[in-house]
Amino acid sequence: MAPASLTIGDLARRTGLAVSAIRFYETHGILAPLRNAGGHRRYDRADIRRLSFAMIAQRLGLPLAEIALHMRDLPAHRAPNRKDWERISQDMRAQLDARIATLTKLRDNLDGCIGCGCLSLDTCSLYNPDDRAAAKGSGPRYLMGDSSADA
Repeated sequence: MAPASLTIGDLARRTGLAVSAIRFYETHGILAPLRNAGGHRRYDRADIRRLSFAMIAQRLGLPLAEIALHMRDLPAHRAPNRKDWERISQDMRAQLDARIATLTKLRDNLDGCIGCGCLSLDTCSLYNPDDRAAAKGSGPRYLMGDSSADA
């Protein structure tokens, strides 16, 4: 493995992140740079992937603390290999599948009654008369897994 050779500026240019954002990710354990004799941070090229993964996971709504939790077992000063990433993928698979299912349900049902209690759409009076969905709890009940038959 090649020694850590990227500067924080190199990493910022390659990832599109601000230097301050890279430092922020460091404080959350997403990456751990080495320091050269002058005390300057030096990064492995593998840190590009760590940051890229964190960036896209955050963009998709995963909290940074959760991302860091999944990444905590990655090796600190070697490039994670396929097995390392497969382990994270397996750990996250059920959670990501549930998010995908919820997003799909939202996409497919947003123009209809979602059981939130607003009663603002014509279909609400059919699927959630008098806000019967509220008996199941707060929030958009039909997007959260209840059906209008449950109300």
